[in-house]
Amino acid sequence: MATSYLIRAVTLKSKCIINTFAKEKCVSLFKPSVSCLLISRSYTSFVKSVSADQLWLGVTSVSNAGRKRGRARNVKRKVDLNRGQRIGVGKSGMVFPGLTGPAIMGKQILKVHTPEKQEAVETQTAPILKHKRLKVPALQRGYSGRKFPGTSIGPPDPINDYEFTGFDTKVIEYKMVAHMTGNHGRKSRISALVVTGNGAGLAGFALAKAPTGKGALRKAKNMAAQRLQYFERFNNHTVFHDFAVTEGKTTIFVQKRPEGYGLICHRVIKTMCEVIGIKDLYAKTEGRTGNIQNLTKAFFRGLMEQETHQQLADRMRLNVVEYRPELENLPIPVARPSDGQTRPDPIKDDSFEFDNLYYKDGRIPLKKFVDPLAKLKLPSTVRYLALKHKERNQEHSRYMRMVTGVEPSPEEIRQRLKPLK
Repeated sequence: MATSYLIRAVTLKSKCIINTFAKEKCVSLFKPSVSCLLISRSYTSFVKSVSADQLWLGVTSVSNAGRKRGRARNVKRKVDLNRGQRIGVGKSGMVFPGLTGPAIMGKQILKVHTPEKQEAVETQTAPILKHKRLKVPALQRGYSGRKFPGTSIGPPDPINDYEFTGFDTKVIEYKMVAHMTGNHGRKSRISALVVTGNGAGLAGFALAKAPTGKGALRKAKNMAAQRLQYFERFNNHTVFHDFAVTEGKTTIFVQKRPEGYGLICHRVIKTMCEVIGIKDLYAKTEGRTGNIQNLTKAFFRGLMEQETHQQLADRMRLNVVEYRPELENLPIPVARPSDGQTRPDPIKDDSFEFDNLYYKDGRIPLKKFVDPLAKLKLPSTVRYLALKHKERNQEHSRYMRMVTGVEPSPEEIRQRLKPLK
């Protein structure tokens, strides 16, 4: 506290009254104009000399030198201490003329008083609303709950007159990154990795950074729209063949699956498949699966490097056929060489296998060994085979009739099953 002495000279122009007590009588002495020195003592502090905003500035601000060293991260925020308060109203219910009530009633000047008939009224404070998170519907949430990864942020912004109709953009990674600078100290930004596509094979991804999250998402979304690529799909639902791809320390084994199988894979790969338009897939990841950027790059590069059936037929100069269990494993031709000529000599490599054709560096997925004779060891299987022994060659014979064209059509079979007239 600071102490200041104020010396004031007071001139009594009219009279100076000095009351003294002598014996039992009060004697008044009247004297003409007299100059008196009055010394008063007052206490002042810096709280009275500055405003509230300046006081808060001293608590919530950081010097330039401290800001360069990254000390501005944990500064306090200004708090409104008068929030919800009504000036001049307290629990006692007193009336202050001119502030909480009238100053004059009729010809009488009112003083500070308490109403007689009215009881003390407590302070009516406005309810302080707590910060609530924006409620996101369950169907619009991503795989990370209320956070950004997995959520949809809409199509990219139009470019001139072209609008991205049918496109959808999903966030794959959303995080804060920082780096140290010599002049400004630690600088923080938001990094966003998104993928956009139309669900029909056209898709692209991009990584962008910005000071704000909204700016980073918008920048990444528009960058992904400028890096679109088209991926061939087998029957518009899956990949053409199994493959393995490695990016950094992340490896993905992708396997082709029939229609209706679904997406059994990493959640990031599943999000990319939904945007691209792949509906049936199995993928197994090895290595560092937490590196989302390497996972995205590896999957996109694997889709770009996959070979269609026609490209395989032209490269190997062989007819490409497909066997499906649901179609009784009949050989179905899917591609022939473009020039119509196949190679005269067959493939003599004993290690050649189509299932492992696109696995590089000798890395193949580990498959569990299944004993083909395991079922023959069960007594129930032996009894079943004994009953079906007389029909053991009928299935193979039917296959041969279908291949040679001797097998009757389903309509002919229905005609044969009709009763004779």
